[in-house]
Amino acid sequence: MFDFIRTYQLDIMLSLSAACFSFALLLLFTKVIERKRRLILINMECIAGFLLLFDRMAYVFSGDVSRTAYVMVRVSNFAVFFFTSGIVFGFNLYLMNLLMENSEVRRIPVRIKFVTIGSLLGMLLVIVSQFTGFIYSFDEYNVYHRGSGFLISYIIPIVCPLIQYTVIRQYKKKFRSLIYLSLVLYIYVPIIMGIVQIFQYGVSIVNMAMACVSLSLYIFTYLDINAEVVRAHQIEIGELKEGEMRLKRLFDQTAEAFVKVVEKKDISKKGHSTKVANLARKIAERSGKDPEKCEEVYYAALLHEIGVIGIPDSIIEKEGEYTKEELAIVKKKSIIGGDILSGILEYPYIKEGVKYYNEKYDGSGYPEGLKGEEIPDAARIIAVADAFATMTTARKYHEALPYLIVREEFIEAQGTLYDPEYAQIMVQIIDEESRQQITDDTIEKELVCNKYKDAVTHGIHFVDAITEISFTCKENELKSGQFSAPSIILFDSFDGHFHDNPKAIDAFHYQEYGEVWFDGHYVTGDVRNMEVKLAEDAGDELAQGKNAYKISTVKLDDHMQIIMKSKHGEFEVLVALSDNTKEAYLALTGENCTVQDINVIDTGKKISEADIERIADRISFIDRIESDVKNVQVDKYRSAHTNGIKIKNTMRINFHSMTLPLAGLVWHCPYIVLFYSEDGKVGGEGYKEYAVIKINGEIEGDDPAAHNSFSMKKKEAFPGWDKWKEICKEGIECKVLINKKGNKVYTETENLGIAIENTTTINDDNTEVYVALTGDIVALTDIRVNDY
Repeated sequence: MFDFIRTYQLDIMLSLSAACFSFALLLLFTKVIERKRRLILINMECIAGFLLLFDRMAYVFSGDVSRTAYVMVRVSNFAVFFFTSGIVFGFNLYLMNLLMENSEVRRIPVRIKFVTIGSLLGMLLVIVSQFTGFIYSFDEYNVYHRGSGFLISYIIPIVCPLIQYTVIRQYKKKFRSLIYLSLVLYIYVPIIMGIVQIFQYGVSIVNMAMACVSLSLYIFTYLDINAEVVRAHQIEIGELKEGEMRLKRLFDQTAEAFVKVVEKKDISKKGHSTKVANLARKIAERSGKDPEKCEEVYYAALLHEIGVIGIPDSIIEKEGEYTKEELAIVKKKSIIGGDILSGILEYPYIKEGVKYYNEKYDGSGYPEGLKGEEIPDAARIIAVADAFATMTTARKYHEALPYLIVREEFIEAQGTLYDPEYAQIMVQIIDEESRQQITDDTIEKELVCNKYKDAVTHGIHFVDAITEISFTCKENELKSGQFSAPSIILFDSFDGHFHDNPKAIDAFHYQEYGEVWFDGHYVTGDVRNMEVKLAEDAGDELAQGKNAYKISTVKLDDHMQIIMKSKHGEFEVLVALSDNTKEAYLALTGENCTVQDINVIDTGKKISEADIERIADRISFIDRIESDVKNVQVDKYRSAHTNGIKIKNTMRINFHSMTLPLAGLVWHCPYIVLFYSEDGKVGGEGYKEYAVIKINGEIEGDDPAAHNSFSMKKKEAFPGWDKWKEICKEGIECKVLINKKGNKVYTETENLGIAIENTTTINDDNTEVYVALTGDIVALTDIRVNDY
């Protein structure tokens, strides 16, 4: 390595010298370094540059006996030895500057002052040597030779830096890591090279090292400043974020304060604004809006009722319907809210969302009758969220509506009252929550009954497997003439709960099938037939436990069987419902008694038709002509399917559809299922479902194996949803066109003005795709398949 340096050292010296002067020039224009330190660094870079430049010239002119060479050799060698101590002096100034910058170092250590004196003595010694030849001399050939005191000249460049290092080490914690590293390198690299140079005559590795560490001093200083700037920037960003969080917390608290004012003004609004805000944000997120936009929608929704503040208490507190004049005042609520929030100039979306959320997509809303996308985006989202929260919350003027009714409202009103995109998202949320919502079948462990039906348990759902119920019962304190006994109520409702309030009965479509006591008495409700029979071995099993009661329940199609055991005996209750579509629940109640230790067990034991005596004829709506595919009656959601039909290229399926008499929702209609299974049957081995298209204009699912591009349009032939449901009950002819090209399946159908187009892109390797018909509470007959 030293041979390489010796060979090319003149070029290396020139390059390092140029680099030092370049860095000095950069420092001249650098503003990020404090002025005094910058001047010290410029001085050190210039000294290092001149040191190498003169060292190079000393080598270039050595041995040249010309007059110019004579002068240059002496000037160059003087400069080299003089600047060697000069660099130590410059570094001492740099170290003092670093120490003085630190407020905790109030006095410069004496050792630093000693180094200052030593470096000045070193420069003086070089001057003296010019007259004595003590350090170096020149022969008649103008060649440099070391003098007897040569090693003494190295005392200053070696001892002084070591003294400087003791100070650096003492104040190590006062320096940042990059600065400390640069100081250590500046001290030890030249010392090590100086020791090496004693044994490597003719190679100026010390001066080269001095130039390198001088360059590194600038580089590390710049890196340290850059790191400090980054740290400062991070602190600033952190402070800005904290400031933003403080502002957000303040905004949250202010918004919540407004909400509390609204809730205090109108107690019926308690919790409403928060519910709407959370739902509105969820809809915004589902629609793909960025987080900032979702937050905007949230706050606008949180404050959407603020206009209540300007409505007279007499109107807010009024029971019953509003007069025309009062309704006009209520409709000013959104305008008042917009005016209250108009001063929040930084967040104009809040005012827009509050002012226009009562606008309707078809232009029938208020206050300005805006239509479609003229309505601000936030307002369209809030309209959907507010409608859901209102419909599902009990108020003084209406009961909370069940999800099924609310879902139908959004399906029917999408594109008229509500933005179709946001209404469809709301339907998806309702479906998810319905699936996640666990029916409250955790029956109460105890029930205290005084007056008849003043306490009723939650409903226990009838299924096609036996459910066993047991409990004990004791009499309450009776007055003269009072009766005490438990009983059961058989019913159906959308929420599986007993209802006796007229509004709730209507809202939840509550239908009572009958009431039965354990002594065999019963009251018949809305059923085709009910029979109660006493078993021959009545009462034997429970003779010893006079207060013990047992019930077993099961339902198969349109028939229910209940076995009731007690001290009164064993009774079999048979109930024939209106048809197969009906659901059924059982609830415990009683009169002047306490029902205790209630226990419900789902045995999982299935039954067959032979296990239940039929007390009414089977009702069928598919006793019609059959064509290419067997007729199918779908009594509940997808409870039956046709066999799969393999899709070849282009095919048309024609069939007759009749929604069953007890149906009442818009999605009670035929569905088209695109799928794959090994046996071509829905639910078969290897089953994959690609699409479920409902002819009312809905589509279900996007399996990872497929993607659907769906569109639905209402044409002029559409008669309105009420008429649509009425006609579907009378029966309609449906046509479905299916075309398969490669991995895409195109489906088209139009029924009573509902035009549907869907493209299903199959993402897996299956080349076979099947189609089947199903639905919800519908009979599908005369199914014809034509391939083209």
